[in-house]
Amino acid sequence: MSALKIVVGLGNPGKQYARNRHNVGFACVDLLASRHGLTSSQRRFKALVAEGQIAGQRVLLAKPQTFMNLSGEAVKSILGWYKLSPEDLLVIYDDMDLPLGRIRVRERGSAGGHRGVQSIIDHLKTAEFPRLRIGIARPDDREAKEHVLADFTSAERPLIAETLGKAADAVEMILAKGIVAAMNVYNREPQS
Repeated sequence: MSALKIVVGLGNPGKQYARNRHNVGFACVDLLASRHGLTSSQRRFKALVAEGQIAGQRVLLAKPQTFMNLSGEAVKSILGWYKLSPEDLLVIYDDMDLPLGRIRVRERGSAGGHRGVQSIIDHLKTAEFPRLRIGIARPDDREAKEHVLADFTSAERPLIAETLGKAADAVEMILAKGIVAAMNVYNREPQS
């Protein structure tokens, strides 16, 4: 096991994006930071970062400040500085292919059309890194870009708050017991 794990939440910087569906990765990292008394106000590696302990593991939490489509710049910089491999990384992001309220833990995979993840794959030259996807559902009546940049509705907010809690729990389990243990718990159907 590595001495340091990197947990990256994807999103767009700026108050106008803070409650967007596309920013659930940032929201999950913020929740983890809050739970563990970490402050992510330090700006390094083109990201806001916080370092500390979660589940007995030394962790660097990061929120790239490059905008979603360039997330790989920050991730590559962090891994390069700490001389870590992609296996030491966990990327948290939104996924339209999952229903609202669902999460999915994976050891690796494609970008699935997610430009932030594609940027990471392009910069690291591999898709072999763990990820946690948070479902935001497909839009019924609008373009995908419009959907991901929209805020959650007041009716959706309680469910997404619960889902973010579940996602943070999953990150803690990944750090404590490994990704396979978390997959066995959090990838089961259905999640309540």
